[in-house]
Amino acid sequence: MTRLHLFDLDGTLLHGTSASVEISRQLGLEGETLALDEAIGAGLIGPPEYATRVHALWTDLTEAHVAAAFAGAPWLSGIEDVWARIRGSGDYCAVISLSPSFFVERLTGWGAHAAYGSQFPAVPFTEPVDLAGILSSAAKVRIADRLCGEFGVDRADCVAYGDSMSDRDLFGVVPVSVAVNADQHLAGLATHSYVGRDLRDAYELVRPAR
Repeated sequence: MTRLHLFDLDGTLLHGTSASVEISRQLGLEGETLALDEAIGAGLIGPPEYATRVHALWTDLTEAHVAAAFAGAPWLSGIEDVWARIRGSGDYCAVISLSPSFFVERLTGWGAHAAYGSQFPAVPFTEPVDLAGILSSAAKVRIADRLCGEFGVDRADCVAYGDSMSDRDLFGVVPVSVAVNADQHLAGLATHSYVGRDLRDAYELVRPAR
């Protein structure tokens, strides 16, 4: 049986933070973005408003800022090792995140077969953000289905890893899910739960199921 492992980014592969906060940290705008993270987490704003507001904050953003944010972010240990093991076993791994695509897509360099994020304009910004390209919880399921088609697997062959309610819809349609450092709402929906800072340990919870 070939399986597709689907990873969230913010709060999952990144420990206790989001890509947007790490990007904003490079611009001295961490506090403003933390407030936006809290607002979207509480359901006070949705992904389109969040994207519009961080786009407005990042008027001075450059590729150097993005590279520094990626390099300095608090990643879980063992990501590249887990993805190498997944590849070595004949399985597939992908990242689906609401974070900006220009950050998320860098993870293909670590071994992900695919990486999808919300579509922002190229950095530095000269265009507004197109809200049609901003992802949602439901969009994660649509992308997962597309990846299933590309890799020749079904939803029944998927394993999802996430931490928050943006992963709720995906957890609801796959048979195996791992809540990684998750809030109590999502942990109650998962088949497995992991608290810690090493992705290898989270992967071990589901690896024996082969």
